[in-house]
This record gives sequence, structure tokens and C-alpha cells, in this order.
Amino acid sequence: MSDDRKDLSPAAQRALAEAEERRRKAETEAKALPKELGGRDGPDPARYGDWEKKGIAIDF
Repeated sequence: MSDDRKDLSPAAQRALAEAEERRRKAETEAKALPKELGGRDGPDPARYGDWEKKGIAIDF
């Protein structure tokens, strides 16, 4: 455990450990998904509820 985490309460240390475990689990599950063929590069364009293509944003 790093020095800055020693100053945290036990509840905060547990919360950080749980968050790290969730991150590891999400990364493992993401690697298990098949690669999309013909998909777009970069992050999901609909992540904010709108679609962007060539600089034009369209709300759903």
C-alpha cells in the first residue's frame, strides 16, 4: 500500500480497493468481447446521446 493511502480511513481504503477490482473486471470483460468488424475508430460516437460523423453532431 502506498504512503498516501495509509492516511485514509479503513472505509476509504476498502472503497479504493473495490474500485480497483471493478476496473480490473471491466478490462477483463472488454478484452473478452469479439472485435467489431467495420466499426468506427475511437470512442463510441453515441456516448453522449448524439451521433457525430465528420464533425456534424446529430441528436437522437
